Amino acid sequence: MKVLIIGTGYVGSTTAMVFAETGWQVTGLDIDASKIERLKKGDLHFHEPGLQDRIAEHVQSGRLRFTTDKEAAIAGHDVIFICVGTPAGADGSADMRYIRLAAEDIGRAMNGYKLVVVKSTVPVGTQEQVKAWIEAAQRQAYPFDAASNPEFLREGRAVEDALRPDRIVIGTDSPRAAEMLQTLYRSFSCPLIVTKPRAAELIKYASNAFLATKISYMNELAKLCDALEVNVKTVAEGMGLDARIGPGFLQAGLGYGGSCFPKDLSELVTTSNKHNSGLRILEQVMEVNRHQFAYLLGKARSRLGGFAGKRIAVLGLAFKPETDDIREAPALRIMEQLLLEQADVRLYDPVAVLPNRSPYQAVTVCAAIEDALMGADAVILCTEWSEFGRVDWEKAKPLLGQPHFYDGRNMMDAAQMRELGYDYYSIGNDH
Repeated sequence: MKVLIIGTGYVGSTTAMVFAETGWQVTGLDIDASKIERLKKGDLHFHEPGLQDRIAEHVQSGRLRFTTDKEAAIAGHDVIFICVGTPAGADGSADMRYIRLAAEDIGRAMNGYKLVVVKSTVPVGTQEQVKAWIEAAQRQAYPFDAASNPEFLREGRAVEDALRPDRIVIGTDSPRAAEMLQTLYRSFSCPLIVTKPRAAELIKYASNAFLATKISYMNELAKLCDALEVNVKTVAEGMGLDARIGPGFLQAGLGYGGSCFPKDLSELVTTSNKHNSGLRILEQVMEVNRHQFAYLLGKARSRLGGFAGKRIAVLGLAFKPETDDIREAPALRIMEQLLLEQADVRLYDPVAVLPNRSPYQAVTVCAAIEDALMGADAVILCTEWSEFGRVDWEKAKPLLGQPHFYDGRNMMDAAQMRELGYDYYSIGNDH
């Protein structure tokens, strides 16, 4: 089988790599010629540790190639994975225009049987819609199957997750499609679930929604820990030792961001409301997350006597470390509020790039952490980059105007920072 990947973003590039890695002949297709030219040289257009080297290796070996020729690519491949974006629309539902365009392109260019697999995160019922779009676009009634195969990748750890997944979920009504996909994944030893398409689509949303719920729960609990003078890290450790709970996603902080959790929860809540099955818990999860950034800012505002005229060093822009993804990043909301309150904002992030649009043009972007710290009245840590843990904070202290440190990721050792003379505050970790 020859494998075609439509869309060479985060999911598409990782999927192309993993199938090339496991021995299949793979082609990546994208309408963005600049991305394709870079990928042909083994150059990745986003930051993901370890992925570029593996893509370059497979490009050189000939197992992985890239093209912008839609018709030739679709006609020349047996299995076609749709990995295009599904951004959130204004009403919270997933924008399906790119899925539809891909399905219609497949329908028009088909020259025989194809297995079409939707890997993008899509609303429940999309597999049926994709079949209808393909059929409507066909010039000749070739047979095909459509299946769902959701991804479970973590940005910053995509290579590990792709090569050693927790599980593989296949949603299809076709025995032929199920057999073909099981053959594609034959080198993997993890559990493989074959189920109905709607169940597969819902598994992805339900998984992300549950993880987001754990995050918002811990963020709410952290506020109570502050009030009770209890350390939230100790509480999380005790909770995580319970096998029914587990230690993952129990870290309190500024809240979740990125390309998955915000839009996936929004789509799932929108879908539930359309079916009169409101998910009230998830509505509160989203509400908690929307306002979580303000909790730490409130501590800083109180200690500093307001932000007007104060120089604030913001450390970290990406929504999490080891990625350049800034979508829904808490740091953006923090900087917007600081600028609104007339602060002088200095930003440092080792990888992520600030958007060149209002209001962020007023932010001073620094090339080194020392530049951001120079003369700052307060430091607000928004992303737990390992680089920040390696800083000699004793030597860094004289750079600051005032030694106020607000740790939005509970990254630092509170006792140690206070011993160094910092006025240190975090989220549920001050005791």
